[in-house]
Amino acid sequence: MNPDLLPTDEELVYEEEILRNSYSMRLWWRYIQARFDVPFRKRIILYERALKFLPGSYKLWHSYLLERMEAVRGLPPGHASFESVNNTFERALVTMHKMPRIWLLYLQSLVEQRYVTKARRTFDRALFSLPVTQHERIWELYLRFVRQPGVPSETGFRVHRRFLKFEPSHMEDFIEFLMDSGKWQEAAERLAEVLNDQSFQSVKSKTRHQLWLELCDLLTKHAHEVSGLQVDAIIRGGIRNFTDEVGRLWTSLADYYARLSLFEKVRDVYEEGMTTVTTVRDFSLIFDAYSKFEESLLSAKMSRMGEEDEESEEELDESEMNDVDLLLARFSYLIERRPELLSSVVLRQNPHNVHEWHKRASLFKDNPARQVRTYTEAVMTVDPFKAVGKYHSLWTAYAHLYESQNDLKNARVVFEKAVQKIYKTVDDLASLYCAWAEMEMKHKNYKTARDILKKATMEPSFATKKLMQGDRDLPVQMKLYRSLKLWSTYVDLEESLGTLESTRKVYDQILVHKIATPQIIINYAAMLEENKYFEDAFGVYEKGVQVFKYPHARDIWTTYLTKFVQRYGGKKLERARDLFEQAIEKVTPEDAKPVYLQYAKLEEDFGLAQRAMKIYDRATKAVLDGEKLSVYDIYIARAAEIYGVPKTRDIYEEAIQSGLPDKDAKLMCLKFAELERTLGEIDRARAIYIYASQMADPRSDTEVWSKWHDFEVTHGNHDTFKEMLRIKRSVHASYTQAKDEMAALERQIAPVGQTQPPSTLKEGLRQLGFVSAGVQAAEGRILAPGDAKKNPDEIELPESDEEDETGEKLVQKAVPDAVFGGLAHKAENGGKEDDGKAPANPKAGKENNRDKDEPLGALERLKRQRRA
Repeated sequence: MNPDLLPTDEELVYEEEILRNSYSMRLWWRYIQARFDVPFRKRIILYERALKFLPGSYKLWHSYLLERMEAVRGLPPGHASFESVNNTFERALVTMHKMPRIWLLYLQSLVEQRYVTKARRTFDRALFSLPVTQHERIWELYLRFVRQPGVPSETGFRVHRRFLKFEPSHMEDFIEFLMDSGKWQEAAERLAEVLNDQSFQSVKSKTRHQLWLELCDLLTKHAHEVSGLQVDAIIRGGIRNFTDEVGRLWTSLADYYARLSLFEKVRDVYEEGMTTVTTVRDFSLIFDAYSKFEESLLSAKMSRMGEEDEESEEELDESEMNDVDLLLARFSYLIERRPELLSSVVLRQNPHNVHEWHKRASLFKDNPARQVRTYTEAVMTVDPFKAVGKYHSLWTAYAHLYESQNDLKNARVVFEKAVQKIYKTVDDLASLYCAWAEMEMKHKNYKTARDILKKATMEPSFATKKLMQGDRDLPVQMKLYRSLKLWSTYVDLEESLGTLESTRKVYDQILVHKIATPQIIINYAAMLEENKYFEDAFGVYEKGVQVFKYPHARDIWTTYLTKFVQRYGGKKLERARDLFEQAIEKVTPEDAKPVYLQYAKLEEDFGLAQRAMKIYDRATKAVLDGEKLSVYDIYIARAAEIYGVPKTRDIYEEAIQSGLPDKDAKLMCLKFAELERTLGEIDRARAIYIYASQMADPRSDTEVWSKWHDFEVTHGNHDTFKEMLRIKRSVHASYTQAKDEMAALERQIAPVGQTQPPSTLKEGLRQLGFVSAGVQAAEGRILAPGDAKKNPDEIELPESDEEDETGEKLVQKAVPDAVFGGLAHKAENGGKEDDGKAPANPKAGKENNRDKDEPLGALERLKRQRRA
């Protein structure tokens, strides 16, 4: 005996225990695990000894078989060691035939050994031995086995058919196997069965649409291998059911016939597809396939003729040349028809697309007969209430087509039929009548054109109205007589070709039907004026202003008043005043300015200047706030021209106190101050500057302050200049305080309980733009009012009396004695009162003294006046 197989001292312990209890699984397993590193032959003996006592132990058999399989791993198929392993598996299955794991190990080993017949029989034995609940594990490996190379396709076919009896839902796997095996007939039949079964659920998440496309591809690509199925009916059924792949299915059907060499049938299929699809994508797909088909036939024919020409020097048969010409003509004809076929597709999408019908007719511009057929089809197809575009334009283009061929008779027939159709709006029918009349005028049939419009504008009889009274949806023919477009064309034609009386009748009918517009009123009156019927023209204006309100009556009133003043001037002044008063009574603030100015101009030219001034005054209160400044400028200019400059003071004061916006009020103050300066009233000008300064923020509005500065430099003294600077600081502080109050108000309305650190509040005030007058942030800390930095905008007065804050030298000028009044005489008398003479301007002196004694009080009074 081989000494390596004899038990060692360590093994004797296990041997003694086994002798005492040879049927203990625990002892044998400990023994085997303890001798894991011994030679493989010795471990085989241990396993065999253990299995002799425990032949029904799954654990021992499983471990033993795994080690036997690992020992032969990597050996080439057909090695002698595999036979021993297979015998071991067979001995194990005597007792382990109900264990699926043992079967799987055996089957996996046989698959690796490439024993096809033995493996197939073993798979069958496993399925026969195991319960049906365990078959799924066997079938998974079985199907992978039959798909391996080298396994006969017939074997795989039979195995898959058996598997379908176990799992009928896996038909898709069987179909894939059939297609991989080249069994196209069986695959097509099985796929057709799946599609016919409405209860079929795909295990691969394929839709019926995908399965249908697979069937179509199979039938078309393997037309010769598949028989017994109605391919044409199947594909056409897919075309009816699956509208999103219509183009692909049509090309598949054509490809099917092309593989059968039925070329005429292919053309029929392509033509049918192009004339039935409703999307441009499907049409493009079919057209491209069709053109490639024709091109391939032409190329094949020419290449075959070239080969025959090289083989034989004889001339080609005339019939073959004719075939080439025929194929070339077919290809060219197909390319030429593409725009027409594409237009048909778009019209199938929406047959009521008027623009597409016009586009289609333009394709046949060289073929009038085709254009006539197109327009005939269009007017019969399009529904006026569903039309996209103007339906009446089809009839108009239809008639103009005959007109372009000098066939006026048929053009009139088209118009006569057109005006009898039902339309969506009255304007459509009116456009047809206008186009008909224009055609007749173009060919100088003026009387016919007037008769057409006269007939169209004729009001239906009372009996007809009563008959149609209960019909809510009246036809447009019953409403045509109120079409403004039709009446406008009619009146233009009458003005050009008719008499004055006939034209007036048309205008009067428009007024009776109450469809006139302001422009028609003006045109009617202008026509009467041209024919010297002035009072009749003014009567038309009167009707217009009674019918229309502002803003629609603006042009009528403007023209009426202008024409009346031009006609009569001052002859009928009271009547003109009455007209202007009526206009002013009805005018809106937006349109008031030109009316008032025209009224005032009338009084200036023909009336009284005092009335003109009153009208200007009324205008300042009637116009919009944004136009008041311009009206005041005109008012002041006219008052200065008529009454003189001093008269304008009252107007300036009224303008400033009338509630003008601050921007306009400041401009008015500056103009007023300039006026007083030119009149020598320096104190009055200064008071006006003081009033205007309350509305000017020194930080942003510098116009007032710069003009006041120049004024003081020119006309003031050291005290008045200091007073200006003091007021400037006061105004600056008032605006700053207002912003601080806004900040405090914002903090008050903040949510209760909102707590933020001082730095956050400080940043918030900065973001909102609030500027504190006494507390400023510097270097990340809160400064107390006493520690606040100096305001960079604060103006420091120089210590010298001769220089201002900019360092410029003040110009010393003589002040007129009138400025100081009686004080000048008192100074000349050594401080004594004049001998009984009053000061030249006592009010100014008192006011100046009061301002000097009580500067803050004067400022407060100005503020209160501004607020009032």
